[in-house]
Amino acid sequence: MRQTRISVRLFGRIEATNGNIVVRLPGRQTQALFALLCLDRRPRSREALAADLWPEASSSSSASLRQALWLIRSGLLSAGVDPDEVLDIDLDTIAVRSAAIDVDVDRFDRHVRATPRCPEAAVALYRGDLVEGLGHDVFATERERLADDFEDMLSLAARQQLADNNIEAARETAQHLLARDGLREEAHEVLIAVHGATGTRSQVVRQYRHLVDILRRELDVEPLPETVAVYRAALARTVARSMDAAILDDYEPSRPILVATG
Repeated sequence: MRQTRISVRLFGRIEATNGNIVVRLPGRQTQALFALLCLDRRPRSREALAADLWPEASSSSSASLRQALWLIRSGLLSAGVDPDEVLDIDLDTIAVRSAAIDVDVDRFDRHVRATPRCPEAAVALYRGDLVEGLGHDVFATERERLADDFEDMLSLAARQQLADNNIEAARETAQHLLARDGLREEAHEVLIAVHGATGTRSQVVRQYRHLVDILRRELDVEPLPETVAVYRAALARTVARSMDAAILDDYEPSRPILVATG
């Protein structure tokens, strides 16, 4: 008999589904426990889990853990899943069975570490930062790691899209990266190149000056030589495009000579 496999989304708001049926995980404590078990699938002691999730509630943390675990089991049952197929529980430890879940974070990590890496596939999985809405400190380190990897994948995707001459996709990806971190010089570099390919000289200059201002104000540094080279190439492209347009405007096809008759 094939074991049920639960699809778990941890990017953005946590969500678990059995096919088209949503596994109800009511309350932040329930969601936090399920997310932690899915992220770290080692058998963990009940005391360690309680301390991670409720470090300031030592007297009631065990009760909170039992309640959250009961709600997870109830949610699985309501979705048509045998909880024992997903949860590995004994008197001392709790874990999620790896074979029973498909987690978006795992697939994201595989795309990030693939050879060659798959930036667009990784970016597509990232619906939001890890378990948004759950403020438990235990998620902070992993949330930061994944966010850093996501921004690196945005950078790679933008460069790849630009190399493939997918100009609008490169523009959108670079802007997405800058919305998260305005200091990412490579994203400015992509936008400079995009303006060079399709925009005006003033757009190229404006983007470059914006980068220079940010780097000087925030880091007291100048743009990298590679960025300066991209800027000069983008300027040259806009100038060449303007000259080609001027030549076309000046060119008039020869008119037919009218010969008077009669």
